[in-house]
Amino acid sequence: MAERVFPADKVAAVEELTQKFRDSSATVLTEYRGLSVPQLAELRRALGESASYRVSKNKLAKRAAHDAGLTELNDFFSGPTALTFVTGEVVDAAKALRDFAKNNEALVIKGGVMDGRTITAEEFAKIADLDSREVLLGKLAGAMKGSMSKAAALFAAPASKAARATAALRDKKEAAGE
Repeated sequence: MAERVFPADKVAAVEELTQKFRDSSATVLTEYRGLSVPQLAELRRALGESASYRVSKNKLAKRAAHDAGLTELNDFFSGPTALTFVTGEVVDAAKALRDFAKNNEALVIKGGVMDGRTITAEEFAKIADLDSREVLLGKLAGAMKGSMSKAAALFAAPASKAARATAALRDKKEAAGE
């Protein structure tokens, strides 16, 4: 990429964006053309604490992505672009963006990067369809509890069987001894 000289305020903006790219577990690029300021505020609220939504000039964002080593995002920087920096649970942010896009057709998910790998809009939609971390942990705990109950029953079965056999022998001896 050819070196471009930016004014000091733009350099600071690029440095801030570069740091956000590096600190995020995922970054999703969207086109927001046609969304009003109140709609953007609603989207930011929907994302909650786990993600931040930022409108940026393509030249600055593209430079920041380059500085962060994410040159594969270059194809997504066309038209009005906003960046969703995900620092929390990626699935929760994906669900929030997907649900908002369903109700607001002006929001178009272009793609992004997750854990250093480029993701398409289709892959992002698949991520949004996953269960959240809490739900998956609950399912795992339930499965483990069921397995532990089965194991406890299996381990208790021989002792229980032996106790029944001993009681039966005692009853038989008592009946024979009378």
